[in-house]
Amino acid sequence: MLYYLFYPLREHHIFFNLFRYITFRAAMAAMLALLISLAIGPVIIRKLKQMQIGEQIRADGPQSHFNKRGTPSMGGIIILISVLVPTLLFARIGDTAIWLVVVATVWLALLGLLDDYLKIVKKLPKGLIGRYKLLGQILLGLFVGVVVYFFPIVEEARSSTTLPFFKDYELEFGIFYIAVVAFVITATSNGSNLTDGLDGLLIGLIAIAAVVFAGIAYVSGRVDFSDYLNIIYLPGAGELTVYCAAMLGASLGFLWYNAYPAQVFMGDTGALSLGGGIAAVAVLLKKELLLVLICGIFVVESLSVILQVFFFKRTGKRIFKMAPLHHHYELLGWAEPKVVIRFWIIGILLALLTLTTFKIR
Repeated sequence: MLYYLFYPLREHHIFFNLFRYITFRAAMAAMLALLISLAIGPVIIRKLKQMQIGEQIRADGPQSHFNKRGTPSMGGIIILISVLVPTLLFARIGDTAIWLVVVATVWLALLGLLDDYLKIVKKLPKGLIGRYKLLGQILLGLFVGVVVYFFPIVEEARSSTTLPFFKDYELEFGIFYIAVVAFVITATSNGSNLTDGLDGLLIGLIAIAAVVFAGIAYVSGRVDFSDYLNIIYLPGAGELTVYCAAMLGASLGFLWYNAYPAQVFMGDTGALSLGGGIAAVAVLLKKELLLVLICGIFVVESLSVILQVFFFKRTGKRIFKMAPLHHHYELLGWAEPKVVIRFWIIGILLALLTLTTFKIR
């Protein structure tokens, strides 16, 4: 929004020329997102307490979590505001990529908000029925897939995705690409939701992913860098750097209140929208397969649940002490902050491995 307002004034004063640069607008978005989250955090936390919107701890969860009962939830509202306001202010909101990630973020935030409302306010243990939640995620994925397929940024890359570690090679899906996009967004948002179980765990991993995708978006939107790295040049994709920067700032600001011991939980409102936002960025950058690395913790957490359920139904025994995986390590005696920090370290290592895929090809 500010780009359209100030950039035309560059002829009157050289300062306004700064709005031409994605790096400037991304930096401003990150700082504003951080400031907004730090400023509105106490207000929203206080309001959630007044409304008695507190976390419900499941009876079969780790005993160490029982003292978290009543901690304000739905804190994803803080993240949502902190991401959207800077994005709308500093990104070129006329670009398809920007309004698609905004739609994905808001859509899943509303879906998560409904789930949180049913669980916390209406006291329904399971919240929104699983198939309805899944339907909402799939519908969003199909919508994004249809837009990307029928209105591509680059015609040649309409229905393809980059294959990591391989040079000049892309996977082509044709019309089935729409279903692939739906799967990517649904799987990533669910993986994000499953990972949100310890203080600061998910928001730290999201911050790491946001940094990586900000860099990928920036180089993908520049002819010189994309040519040097031999990746698909996507005109306008650089604007996603602003969105990712806002997500980074919002994540760091929320972490201030979500670090152990957490003053607020993001709930499904935040977990679904953050995972879906990251997935939408990956789709728009044609880097869907890199999600397996960048969001590797999400993948492992999801697989731990799938394996636990499958194995228990077949044998009556459990592979892990508890799923998702982070609870398994808690029950092994690891302190919660130790689990979180070690998962962050793995997330950073996976992020570095992701960046190496651009040269080791």
